[in-house]
Amino acid sequence: MLPTRRQFIKSSAIVSGALASGAFRAERTFAAESKPKPMRLLILGGTGFTGPYQVRYAVARGHKVTVFNRGKTHHGELPEGVEQLVGDRAGQLDALKGRQWDVVIDNPTMLPAWVRDAAQILKGNVERYVFISTISVYADNSKPDMDETGALAKYDGADPMKETRDSVIASGFKLYGPLKALSEQETEKWFPKQSLIIRPGLIVGPGDESDRFTYWPVRVDRGGEVLAPGEPSDPVQFIDARDLAEWTIRMAENRETGTYNATGPDKQLGIGDMLGTMKTALDSKATFTWVPADFLEQQKVSPWSDMPVWIPPHGEEAGIGRTNIKRALAKGLTFRPLTDTTRDTLKWFKSLPPERQAQMHAGLPPQREAEVLAAWHAKQKK
Repeated sequence: MLPTRRQFIKSSAIVSGALASGAFRAERTFAAESKPKPMRLLILGGTGFTGPYQVRYAVARGHKVTVFNRGKTHHGELPEGVEQLVGDRAGQLDALKGRQWDVVIDNPTMLPAWVRDAAQILKGNVERYVFISTISVYADNSKPDMDETGALAKYDGADPMKETRDSVIASGFKLYGPLKALSEQETEKWFPKQSLIIRPGLIVGPGDESDRFTYWPVRVDRGGEVLAPGEPSDPVQFIDARDLAEWTIRMAENRETGTYNATGPDKQLGIGDMLGTMKTALDSKATFTWVPADFLEQQKVSPWSDMPVWIPPHGEEAGIGRTNIKRALAKGLTFRPLTDTTRDTLKWFKSLPPERQAQMHAGLPPQREAEVLAAWHAKQKK
């Protein structure tokens, strides 16, 4: 079960960054927030899932924004005044030469060589380097309340600097966490006391093409009997991409450094409360049938992929839904209501073409869900 969950979360994270449409961008008023001193901000990536939210928020707060990417994804949707530099992290970095910025935000990196190559050009030309990492860097996911001091996954390959995106995929994404950890180390090596490392958990919201969270608003909205996994009290964690993006910009404004876990909400949330909140937000008539984890395993229903967001709170991944975020909360990480994330995500999903809506990338197809529910009810009658 574990390799399946790890492969899904890591591959879908990459797919999400590569494919997120960006067609839906929930509007938000920033006027009430105090305007900071303007920064020259370079965002590596900037056109995937979280990047556009960073760009829009930064522009609204008066910053001068440059994005660097391959120019193949949604570049026409950049706000007015945003500069785009075209290149490739895999060796085409000339557009970054001879330029200066106050802060760099590195969104897409999964390879330490990407940090090294960018740093060789940017070192001395930027004041701070923000690296967006992942809680997948931790070596042991079995312990609840994992904080930023936890031991990191170890790389056991031949040469991390020779790894490629393709080799990460070929490994079944087993290399993903260790290489992210080495990328963090590379960041700190090139930018000592100038680096900010943010480790998000599951990133959700409008624009996430992985459907890792989207499955639930869509399913609850459809109504009827919903297969709900495990126990209602099983803890879940996730963060709206907009909350992550906006907090990242504020951390850059405040010249913060160090390492921070970034997921949510601010208090422990059970999957029962998550689904109940969604039902209320969508005014749904859905009913939930709670099916124990051991029965789901017998039915070959996998946590995280077949039952998104949820991981059983025991065994070698018991800590996934209970990551410690006290440091981030102390630095002002905030969360919009789950009702907002639910409604906005569903609205975005319903804006997609019908053929896309018919092919979700996570969760149980309706026929398979009905089969598992029927098997569970049959077992209860015995």
